Amino acid sequence: MNQITERMTATNALPDPQPDWALFLDVDGTLVEIAQTPEGVTVPVTLPASLRQISAALNGAVALVSGRSIANMEALLGPMPTAIAGLHGLEVRPAANQEIRRVKVDSRCLADARAALQVFAKDHDGVTLEDKGLTLALHYRKAPELQAAAEQTVAELLTRYDGRLHAIRGKMVIELKPPGADKGTAIETMMAAPPFKGRRAVFVGDDVTDEDGFAAVNRLGGISIRVGAPANGATASLAQRECDSVTSFVQWLQDIPERLSRYGGDVS
Repeated sequence: MNQITERMTATNALPDPQPDWALFLDVDGTLVEIAQTPEGVTVPVTLPASLRQISAALNGAVALVSGRSIANMEALLGPMPTAIAGLHGLEVRPAANQEIRRVKVDSRCLADARAALQVFAKDHDGVTLEDKGLTLALHYRKAPELQAAAEQTVAELLTRYDGRLHAIRGKMVIELKPPGADKGTAIETMMAAPPFKGRRAVFVGDDVTDEDGFAAVNRLGGISIRVGAPANGATASLAQRECDSVTSFVQWLQDIPERLSRYGGDVS
């Protein structure tokens, strides 16, 4: 079955987990519900232990791939015993116990953008600036009527920096980041080495910022799954399959170890 046919017939049908999977997971909107602020998310009590069990069942071939920093994800979920990618691919730990690789950035450009966005956030109630170090996320979830003003401010900054920064848009957020990496490149990097190499890539996300990851696993012959409806009014997604909610997806995810146990053996 080709990918187009699969996308048409597999809506709301999650695939049967396979022991040769390399599983890549977004966090916000996929593993946890999106909150009014990034620090306001609620992590299900059983989720961290479930992720570790799934990693063990797939011989370590599980990774988080998020817009959050690696440090923030591990503060939220606890230390991950496997690969992890943060800041939309700008930082990657390709496997457990390896050093984090970070993309080089123009620190002066980021500092100038940070100052401008801090002023905008201060002058507009309901807008907050999340400073992630290598990226700057302007959240307007508490004031959606300010989207146009936020977009205009970001557009002016992009013109000023002439390609040294670009914008990615998510659910009620615009994020400025350096070019050169995204969730797709992070997945491709991890797929090139153990414990992921030779497995079938599966990426699950929910937002426009996950489309690069969907594209990457589609090119690799893997499975792309979107949680929820297309974001920001989009009418299409590169995801081959979809799941209607975070709750439904997490329930399916937590059943993976038991469903894989019927295969037995070691597929690594």
